[in-house]
Amino acid sequence: MTDHKILIDFPGRIVMIGFGSIGQGVLPLILRHVGVPAERIVIVTAEDRGIEEAQRYGIKFIREPLTRENFRRVLEPLLGRGDFLLNLSVDVSSLALVKHCWERGAMYLDTCIEPWLGGYTDPGTPAAKRTNYALREEALALRAGSGRNPTALITHGANPGLVSHFLKQALLNVAKDTGVDAGRPASREDWAKLAQTLGVRTIHIAERDTQVSPQRKLPNEFVNTWSVDGFVGEGAQPCELGWGTHERNFPRDGRRHDFGCGSAIWLSQPGAATRVRTWTPKAGHFHAFAITHGESISVSDYLTVREGGQVVYRPTVHYSYHPCDDAVLSMHEFAGRNWVVQDRKRILMDEISPGGIDELGVLLAGHKKNAYWYGSQLSVDEARKLVPYNNATSLQVTVAVLAGVIWAMENPNRGLVEPDEIDHERVLELCRPYLGPVVGEYTEWTPLTERESLFPEDIDKSDPWQFKNVRVM
Repeated sequence: MTDHKILIDFPGRIVMIGFGSIGQGVLPLILRHVGVPAERIVIVTAEDRGIEEAQRYGIKFIREPLTRENFRRVLEPLLGRGDFLLNLSVDVSSLALVKHCWERGAMYLDTCIEPWLGGYTDPGTPAAKRTNYALREEALALRAGSGRNPTALITHGANPGLVSHFLKQALLNVAKDTGVDAGRPASREDWAKLAQTLGVRTIHIAERDTQVSPQRKLPNEFVNTWSVDGFVGEGAQPCELGWGTHERNFPRDGRRHDFGCGSAIWLSQPGAATRVRTWTPKAGHFHAFAITHGESISVSDYLTVREGGQVVYRPTVHYSYHPCDDAVLSMHEFAGRNWVVQDRKRILMDEISPGGIDELGVLLAGHKKNAYWYGSQLSVDEARKLVPYNNATSLQVTVAVLAGVIWAMENPNRGLVEPDEIDHERVLELCRPYLGPVVGEYTEWTPLTERESLFPEDIDKSDPWQFKNVRVM
């Protein structure tokens, strides 16, 4: 790991919770770019997966699942003032860990806001409380009276996380190409006004994964290019989307929240059962899952413009995800089992065939040039050359985790922050060497393209970017 530039020296300890595909992929990046010896890193995880990698690097490996009852006992000897807790686990409460870090004087980062085991699927919990909206509101409530705490950067993976920085760069690019003087936006209000001025009506986090293995999915098996448990958890949550002020066709199964910022709605069905139309440069237009993600809520909130306390502008924002083909088959089987996950789980990594890519970016639509996609087109071939223990999907996540860790270490006393609130230029600078081609491309595609060629449809022809047109019914 000595051939790569150390980007920051860190005098404290790093505790990694969870060591699945993302944990295994981020460890070599941390050892490359953060000046911390292996003896000051410890992994705490529920399973033995990755133990050989940890032993190869000389990292202490503790196999003990964290629960409500034991997490303090396990973490207290490992975590103190000036240390860093990197949470890459599932089924461990993010809020509990953030509060514990603040009590211990440690920094924190996660890639999504996790509840304790069963929180996503507990039938005794109302659906509105099982949303990412509700989890975010609980997290933001920690800011009240918290004083000057160590930095806790929440939801900073590829998405949520990296895509918020793609979004800001995309807004600047569209402004330049349409003759709008963007200046140098420095605040939430500046970015929201810019999006409003440009006329951005909807934002898709549009992703198409074409990685494939010659060993195809078997019956009763869930296959994915990143965490199965993570995908299953978010897929079973209600579909969520930031709800724009231009929308005039409220979904018949849509529900509003009666608490919080009001930036998003949820549908009374899982994201894994909700499909939408979207577009990326290489894939063209396709159907995708509207899986709930934190950025759908935080971006729509961040870009809200208010006048006299009233919301006058807000874009519709949602995730539009077409995972690898075997993950699509797995999700259909999962749904057919009434949301009971398959007995076998497999993460595609070394067996992935050459040539597949993960095309991940943001699609900004409704402005003068119709729609603009900006993001990463990382191939599995390049990912393998760049960093061990990674595929194209995982590397987009792990480098964003690394960038978030470095940003937090550079800004150690910012309290609880979201990706939308931090320096997008710094994060993109750190990530870009690991993202493959980062491109921007305009398209004339809309959700009405080639519609009604075979059958009449209930569509709103007066505005292509109504969610009614985007949704697949």
